[in-house]
Amino acid sequence: MTNGATLGREDVVAILASLRTRPAGDVPERIDSMELAWLVHQVEQRYGVRIELDDGQFGRMGTVSGALDVLREVIAAV
Repeated sequence: MTNGATLGREDVVAILASLRTRPAGDVPERIDSMELAWLVHQVEQRYGVRIELDDGQFGRMGTVSGALDVLREVIAAV
């Protein structure tokens, strides 16, 4: 993956849904620490990138929207 902009909200929600085998519509906006770890790992695996987050980025990833924004930024910088 060469551009973080190609990672969409649907992708993030689908990844989170796969953690607990639930429909995408059941994924809440808030992300807990286990979901966040799963999300980062899955994005690394799916897109072949290594994601290093600083405290500020990590702090912004408590929601689906925040995680999407940070992941796009980090992936675009790779």
